[in-house]
Amino acid sequence: MSTLTKVLERNIKVIEKNANLTEGRFRLGHHLMPPVGWLNDPNGLCWYKGRYHVFFQYAPFDVEGGLKFWGHYTSEDLVDWKYEGTALYPDSPYDCHGVYSGSALAESEKLHLFFTGNVKIDGDYDYINEGRETSTLHVESEDGIHFGDKEEIISFEKYPEEFTCHIRDPKVWKENDRYFMVLGGRLKGDKGAVLVYESENLKEWKFKHIITTPEAFGYMWECPDYFELDGKKFLSVSPQGLKREEFRFQNIYQSGYFPVKEDGSVDERDFREWDMGFDFYAPQTFTDNSGRRLLIGWMGMPDAEEEYTNKTIDEGWQHCLTVPRELRVKDGKIFQYPAKELERLRKEKTILDDEKSIVEVRVAVNEGFDLLIEDIAVTDRSFQISMGGQMLFKYENEIAEIGFSEIAGAGRNKRKAKVSELNNIRILADTSAVELYLNDGEIVFSTRYYPDREDLQLKVKGGKFRGNLWNLRKMIFTK
Repeated sequence: MSTLTKVLERNIKVIEKNANLTEGRFRLGHHLMPPVGWLNDPNGLCWYKGRYHVFFQYAPFDVEGGLKFWGHYTSEDLVDWKYEGTALYPDSPYDCHGVYSGSALAESEKLHLFFTGNVKIDGDYDYINEGRETSTLHVESEDGIHFGDKEEIISFEKYPEEFTCHIRDPKVWKENDRYFMVLGGRLKGDKGAVLVYESENLKEWKFKHIITTPEAFGYMWECPDYFELDGKKFLSVSPQGLKREEFRFQNIYQSGYFPVKEDGSVDERDFREWDMGFDFYAPQTFTDNSGRRLLIGWMGMPDAEEEYTNKTIDEGWQHCLTVPRELRVKDGKIFQYPAKELERLRKEKTILDDEKSIVEVRVAVNEGFDLLIEDIAVTDRSFQISMGGQMLFKYENEIAEIGFSEIAGAGRNKRKAKVSELNNIRILADTSAVELYLNDGEIVFSTRYYPDREDLQLKVKGGKFRGNLWNLRKMIFTK
């Protein structure tokens, strides 16, 4: 361990020592969050030696971002989590300005992490076309906790010449005894693309080709993920630079996936967004020991400060991850739904009686709740679920919409999605985060929100339905 690493480790331990993962008005009960400081992209998601591993972009010294490390959580059941501390430090010549995003490859005896090292050269540079070095790095572990020396496996000098300096976020997988990697990139001329590499040994990588669209679909594709689900191949990316519209691309940046055609190409007309809420970006998927493909996303958004904010800044931390979601394919679409294990958090159940097509019940804000409304038959002009005037879900004229009060939204207003029919809805509400799943996860809204009261009057009206409401116990977070 270098002197720099020791200094960074010591200082992080000092600021984390007094951090309490549960105390605080907006501290979350069933979402992963940083002990202190800033969290963004989920990284290195995997199942390895009997535990789930969730790494994340971590800036412990600055609640607004800053120098990036990798934080680390583990769990045996996706319900209760242990914070393992900082896994990767910006302590080498390859990553002295930040350990950027990447992925994990879990093999029988070793866990491999792949990530981008960020170096910004001092001087008058735009850091897009010049002044930035972003090599792809690799480390190994035999226990999933302690990692060896970093090695540069693809130098920034060897990337294809048609790309700018913006190449990052390796995702690695094994297929037919060979290894593959995709990297997110920005072509010269401001066109997003993905670089594809191949290797026999994880050490030496050969550039194969790029994946992009005929016309520019955003200027940069971040956080790529290439995977197979139910026999179909998909490419997930987070494109930057799409024009915002009323019913799609409503955020500053987007995240979504392309079905991959038989010839390996993708078409922008097939692009489908993962999530229609305010706070969702940079998702990553992985398979666990049961063969499920799970997804976790960052419940945040880059560069959103001028539009909306997070009140957790006053508590010394910012952002969280979504709950783990199981993925399945139906009619060519990927459906997302909370991992089955989360049902273990359910406590008391209230059966909702809809004889009058209206139900009212009080829920505590400091306890999360799980609301499931099924067999919906809209009888009025619209079907609505109100959370004490803090958040309103509305479905009418084949449009689903979420909206917030000025205080609870902290700048967030409305987000919409076109849905031909509404059969069911599930709402997972936490102290300062809410996820809505429509039609078994056909459409999802994820957002942060900040209610200004201790309990809410939950009201469901506008249709016949069957409903259950569960109070949730908080996950156990340990350090």
